[in-house]
Amino acid sequence: MSTVPYMIGSGNHERDWPNSGSFYNTPDSGGECGVPAETMFYVPAENRAKFWYSEHDWREGSEQYRFIEQCLASVDRRKQPWLIFAAHRVLGYSSDYWYAQRGSFAEPMGRESLEKLWQKYKVDIAFYGNVHNYERTCPIYQNQCVNKEKHHYSGTVNGTIHVVVGGAGSHLSKFSEVIPDRSLYRDYDFGYVKMTAFNHSYMLYEYKKSRDGEVYDSFTISRDYKDVLACVHDGCEATTLAT
Repeated sequence: MSTVPYMIGSGNHERDWPNSGSFYNTPDSGGECGVPAETMFYVPAENRAKFWYSEHDWREGSEQYRFIEQCLASVDRRKQPWLIFAAHRVLGYSSDYWYAQRGSFAEPMGRESLEKLWQKYKVDIAFYGNVHNYERTCPIYQNQCVNKEKHHYSGTVNGTIHVVVGGAGSHLSKFSEVIPDRSLYRDYDFGYVKMTAFNHSYMLYEYKKSRDGEVYDSFTISRDYKDVLACVHDGCEATTLAT
C-alpha cells in the first residue's frame, strides 16, 4: 500500500448510514459515513465525499449519472481503447442467492438506468464487488447474450461483459440454484482478476484463485479501435433520411 498507486471504491461498509446522504439507508458503515476512507485514500475528485461507485444515487438524471455519462463521452477510443466500468454494488448481473430471491439479479434500477450508457459508449467490461464470490457473464444487452463466444472475442462484441469479483477475504456468498444462461463461470472461492492490455488491440483477462495463483477462468479480446466505433443496437444516435 505504501509503494503501489491504486484507487479504492467506496462501498456500503465505508459509506452507508441512515440520513447521511448515502443512497442506501442501511447502518453498514457503523457510523463512519465514508469519512475515514475519504481521508486516508486520495481520490481525484473536487469533492472527496463523492467517491461515486454506486453508494450514491446513480439513476438517470442524478448528479452521479451525469458524471458517469460525461466521463464515458469524453473517452477517445483511439487513445483509450479499453473502457472499464467499476462499481461496488452489482448494478448489472449476479446469480447470488440474495439477488435471486429478490428476483432482480442486481440492484433495483441498476441495469435500467445504466445499460443505455454501457451500450451507447461500448463499455467492454463492468466490474462489481459487494457479493462475495466470482461470476462472469457473456456480453449482454437487455438481459440477452449478444455474442456466443466464451473465451475469445474479436471485432465488434455488441455488448458488455459483467463480472462480480468479490472474493477478497470476507465470508463467501452462496449462489442461487438457478444458473442463468448468461452466466459463463461461477466460483465459490477467494480470488482476484488480472487484466493485461498488451496494446491497443489485444487484452488478456484472467481470474486467479488466491490459494494457488493459478488461472481458473480467462478470455481474450482482439480488435481494432475501429471495431469499437462501429454501431451496435441502441449504440449510435438515431438518424433519419433527412439527416
